[in-house]
Amino acid sequence: MGAEMSGVDMWRAVAAATGAADRAAAERGVRLAYRKAGLKEPERIVWAASPSAGVRAIRELGDVGASVRDDVRTYPWAGERRRLHQELGVARWAEHWSATGARLWDTTRALADRIRAGVVEALAKESVEAADVRAVLLDAVLGQHDAAWLAAFDGHGERLEGLVEVARHAGWWWPYERAVVICERPTELHRDEAGRLDRGDGPALAYADGFALYAWRGMPVPAEFLDELASLTPERIRTEGNAELRRVMLEYYGYDRYLSESDAQPVHKDETGVLWRIRLDDDEDVVMVEVVNSSPEPDGSYRTYWLRVPPATRTAKEGVAWTFGLDEEAYDPLRQT
Repeated sequence: MGAEMSGVDMWRAVAAATGAADRAAAERGVRLAYRKAGLKEPERIVWAASPSAGVRAIRELGDVGASVRDDVRTYPWAGERRRLHQELGVARWAEHWSATGARLWDTTRALADRIRAGVVEALAKESVEAADVRAVLLDAVLGQHDAAWLAAFDGHGERLEGLVEVARHAGWWWPYERAVVICERPTELHRDEAGRLDRGDGPALAYADGFALYAWRGMPVPAEFLDELASLTPERIRTEGNAELRRVMLEYYGYDRYLSESDAQPVHKDETGVLWRIRLDDDEDVVMVEVVNSSPEPDGSYRTYWLRVPPATRTAKEGVAWTFGLDEEAYDPLRQT
């Protein structure tokens, strides 16, 4: 298990790696992958600065032959999975996957999906049909973002050695009969504690050629939207017509700050705290409970906390009880303290 843990950590680092690719090592991996698949090595290898540039390069290269993705990636993967599954048996395979690939699957899959959507959007601005872009993206091997399933085969998949070498040293790549296009890795990657793309003052994912994704706690946002976060006012938040963007504004600005600066009125008060409600057009209400810590700080002051609770909450006590997983009748502040 210790070896598996270190392998997972290594592949997690691969998936999150930024900076210049090791081109020589990646190209060795490409040629090895072709040989393992029983294919003639590609005549040329072309480098691109980003997945978006990779799609553009493929469209401009001309006759590169048919895609050999299935030969290079799909069939070897399926064969090694079948072999390892038979070797371990159903129960042990499930345990092995849970300890390896499953730990990286959600974040790497979500990131790859976001990149695909970003490439389609970016090339649409260049008048490239979305269907054409998606067709090219289907031929891509994800390199470092294949880390989840490569982690599960680490040390077990001899036929995958070339794929492993490329993934450890480069980004996405496209294998064709006569040519390969390989992408550089991102120059920047910013994520929150849940592994979601997240940055409030710039791109959450960026490549050297300017291709970038902007997100706040996983939600895609326009680049220009982030520019105004630093100058938000309660009035600007109230007038935002997009409910999702308005929610991002509130999170960035701070619910407590918004309440204190927007002349909001409390809707209920009891011995546990004060219930506040922010009514928003075309969205559910934001309901918060203001509570004061019963234990003083070292300087003798008492810290105030703001707890977000469900929109249907009617009393402060009900809201505080909800944070403990209790209903209002079962909650006793003295016992909880």
